[in-house]
Amino acid sequence: MAFQKAIRGTALVGGGALATVLGLSHFAQYRRKQANLASVQAVDCFNIQLKELPSRETQLTSLQSNTEFDILVIGGGATGAGCALDAVTRGLRTALVERDDFSSGTSSRSTKLIHGGVRYLQKAIVNLDYEQYRMVKDALHERANLLEIAPHLSHALPIMLPIYKWWQLPYYWIGIKLYDLVAGANCLKSSYVLSKSRALEHFPMLQKDKLVGAIVYYDGQHNDARMNLAIALTAARYGAAIANYVEVKNLLKRKDPVSGKLQVCGARCMDMLTGCEFEVRAKCVINATGPFTDTLRKMDNQCTENICQPSAGVHIVMPGYYSPENMGLLDPATSDGRVIFFLPWEKMTIAGTTDSPTDITPHPIPSEEDINFILNEVRNYLSCDVEVRRGDVLAAWSGIRPLVTDPSSKDTQSISRNHVVDTSDSGLITIAGGKWTTYRAMAEDTIDVAVKNHNFKVGPSRTANLFLQGGKEWSPTMYIRLVQDYGLENEVAQHLASTYGDKAFEVAKIASVTGKRWPIVGIRLVSEFPYIEAEVKYGIKEYACTAVDIISRRTRLAFLNVQAAEEALPKIVDLMAKELNWCEERKKEELECATRFLYYEMGYKSRSEQLTDCSEISLQPSDIERYKKRFHMFDKEQKGFITIIDVQRVLESIDIQMDENTLHEILNEVDLNKNGLVELHEFLQLMSAVQKGMVSGSRLAILMKTAEENLGSRSSIPVDRSCGGF
Repeated sequence: MAFQKAIRGTALVGGGALATVLGLSHFAQYRRKQANLASVQAVDCFNIQLKELPSRETQLTSLQSNTEFDILVIGGGATGAGCALDAVTRGLRTALVERDDFSSGTSSRSTKLIHGGVRYLQKAIVNLDYEQYRMVKDALHERANLLEIAPHLSHALPIMLPIYKWWQLPYYWIGIKLYDLVAGANCLKSSYVLSKSRALEHFPMLQKDKLVGAIVYYDGQHNDARMNLAIALTAARYGAAIANYVEVKNLLKRKDPVSGKLQVCGARCMDMLTGCEFEVRAKCVINATGPFTDTLRKMDNQCTENICQPSAGVHIVMPGYYSPENMGLLDPATSDGRVIFFLPWEKMTIAGTTDSPTDITPHPIPSEEDINFILNEVRNYLSCDVEVRRGDVLAAWSGIRPLVTDPSSKDTQSISRNHVVDTSDSGLITIAGGKWTTYRAMAEDTIDVAVKNHNFKVGPSRTANLFLQGGKEWSPTMYIRLVQDYGLENEVAQHLASTYGDKAFEVAKIASVTGKRWPIVGIRLVSEFPYIEAEVKYGIKEYACTAVDIISRRTRLAFLNVQAAEEALPKIVDLMAKELNWCEERKKEELECATRFLYYEMGYKSRSEQLTDCSEISLQPSDIERYKKRFHMFDKEQKGFITIIDVQRVLESIDIQMDENTLHEILNEVDLNKNGLVELHEFLQLMSAVQKGMVSGSRLAILMKTAEENLGSRSSIPVDRSCGGF
């Protein structure tokens, strides 16, 4: 053991020396930054942004024109959108098509971090792996750039690494300091050490036993789906023809007059909303389809080998009280060797991720096994005073990470942690692998290859330091103007400013009048989240075509609380129907599709699995008698079930009025066999699940308990949905 520590220490010293030599390049970074700023000024001079986004119909018309594009990008995730932005700002005629919505895949299902990768640096130093070191260094450079070009969507986040063994303190301190050193001039803030008492002061939920202290370092955090959308919309404003819900049916090819080989020259596409098919011709076609990389490569050549090694990463969202508002947590070594992040995000708490092989699917589903794994790891780091309940999982999702093997490498079995740019015999350029943080560098490398392959007469990339939509005129105090000028709630104004940046005023202008003294405008979609009706209308301008687009990517409601998203769906569908002239049949389809999305992809399925008509009742006899007494307080006639009328009668006896629709919703949550009644065994199943932490926030359970405690008094009973866990 001592020998291993000595070896590890030697590796640290050697790796530290290497990082020092390679990391002290501040002057070169400064010169590069000045050059990038000059190129951004050139972009502003020669590429004029459109004041109004072209409509989706206008974009489709551009795609269907007979004009040949220079670049056709297939895939609207972060990398694909980045390629389109890089190409169009160089002056290339650019098109982009996406089969689903922008950021509908992996790019919206990340850990929400903009980071270099502490664990990759650790591996790079211990294994003296220069490739991983270079990847971390490049990612840290891109981290700084992304925080600069989209300040409204991103921010620096302190992340705590708790220490429970004395020997780990110098080990991790050196590693984290090297992380700062490798970042160089791009270091966000210097890391620091906390004593046990200070660590608990910053993170009071932390497990106290055997805690030695903690190390705090800084990484970036962002709203991933909105960031992806901002990249795509910025490309559109610079003149790129982009369209979501356009599927590539097959690639177009023509014989090269010089080589005589068939070369890719475009794609036959279909508008998924209308079924209309058309051809998009381009000199260069780029495959940026993430996990579906091999599908398009085989469309080009059936005999090509697969390079994608899909890995599923599951995340869960829990109530905000599980973590401090401005401090994350890193578990560097879980029970099976993985890394778990526990982070505040959008006033909730996000935990993840897992890393397990998976099949490629457009609709990944979070497994109960992965959800429970994350919960167990969270329990290990939180105080025993904090009961980590399965019922507090508000949402869960799975994202497919497209790890790749380099087709040009001799060792085709080795997975590349960096990105890979490959050109097929027919000229199809594939960009795969990499990570969210490095999307811009990946796009730059890809367009560089396209420029070289096709001899395009354009300059270098101009996207470094190029503001994304909403970022240029944003300021941290901009929300105050929204409150003062439009009469928005403070929370809503802050949300709009941090989501749309300087475009927030456009949303505020179309916000509906509330009819109240305050706020004057801004009707919420659901009471506990700051999303307003105007965002649905504005989302359509941002190419939202379905209700799922609104609840998951224009707003993040589905990722924060699936019950709240389900509650908002009817209103969202009605608003979209009015704007898009949907018929009743289309409205019904949208509701069904969005409900299915929440049920399977956002973890709502888990709710029904936690409480079913087959759920076991594991209560002590004394508890059963106590809950029977509570039940019979409502079931006066000893029928064995309670109805809306029974609940209304009890509430009226204590002078509480509640509308019938709300009561119906409350009882329906517990009516497991859906017969319109809540039977005694269903109530006992509910209380058993509540006791075990499998269900939380049950309105009926809270209502009946409060009624029992307050019967005879005149205190009010809260009926708003609690934290909404399932």
